[in-house]
Amino acid sequence: MDDGKSSTPEQAIPGWRLILSDAGRLWASREKPFSAVAFEAGAERTVDADTLDALRDETDRQETIAEEVVAREAQEERAAGRVIS
Repeated sequence: MDDGKSSTPEQAIPGWRLILSDAGRLWASREKPFSAVAFEAGAERTVDADTLDALRDETDRQETIAEEVVAREAQEERAAGRVIS
């Protein structure tokens, strides 16, 4: 029975490359770097965790940081009267 969570390591966290260290720690590195403003806001391209679920949570947190800063920039641009495409 497929629980909907089965995936190959490459698909476990789309857009992130997974690495298992010799010590058994899981790492994920984002395939495409975050923008400079997302990085400055705290979005990290490489993160680690003890479990795959915790690693997913951490990569989700990094993506959220990046999405929020992009949305905030767009809002500031609109407020300033500039058009963003």
